[in-house]
Amino acid sequence: MLMPYLSPFFEYMGGITALSWKAVTGIFKRRLDFFSILYQIEAIGNKTFALVALVAIFTGMVMALQLSVGLGRFGLKLYIGQVIGLTIVRELGPVLTCLMIGARVGAGIAAELGSMVVTEQVLAIEAMGANPVTKLVVPRVLACLIAAPLLTVMADIIGIFGGMTITMMEAGITGQFYMDQILKTVVMEDFLEGIGKTFFFGFFIAIIACYQGLRASGGTEGVGRATTQAVVYSSVMIFITDFFLTKLFLLI
Repeated sequence: MLMPYLSPFFEYMGGITALSWKAVTGIFKRRLDFFSILYQIEAIGNKTFALVALVAIFTGMVMALQLSVGLGRFGLKLYIGQVIGLTIVRELGPVLTCLMIGARVGAGIAAELGSMVVTEQVLAIEAMGANPVTKLVVPRVLACLIAAPLLTVMADIIGIFGGMTITMMEAGITGQFYMDQILKTVVMEDFLEGIGKTFFFGFFIAIIACYQGLRASGGTEGVGRATTQAVVYSSVMIFITDFFLTKLFLLI
């Protein structure tokens, strides 16, 4: 009875796996178009940085407000910096940044490739003897792999700064003490764990968006449907991957 529901799931996972394999092998087998990769990195940064910065700074500010109330009940306002630093660096920074990338960039990739499919531009690329995966998918995957960690580092810094401004006003501590608490608590392993997750998040965002775009059909309606599915599926994959990666890093 479950087969009618499981069959589309396995078919989808098989398509994602096949495209992932083609993209990974395409990185090593063929000469890369570095100009296309740089263009995609610039596009991702321009599209996402302002959104990531806005989300990061208000996340840090909201956390500082909540912790000043919660920890203040126990006289522990001095430890707000430690909690904010660990939470942003290990979890909220990577996850929220990649969610914004998936929503902003993933949707754009799916819409762009979907439009190329329905207007038969992908068929034209194949007719000219070029590989669509190498030309269209590989640059976007590599760009997301590079841009996601860089944007996460900036989000971590901005989020911690946003938390510092509110902590100084609500808890009455100095900025130097706040930063000292973070530097004493957040070790390199915490930072690397958060950054390490973003490589997986960025890969899944790009692969899912490219897959949805390349399988789009049905004209403009199909492109819109592919775009929506790319955002939803990449967001779900980020949360699922985050759980297993966190468990793995804790065991290492």
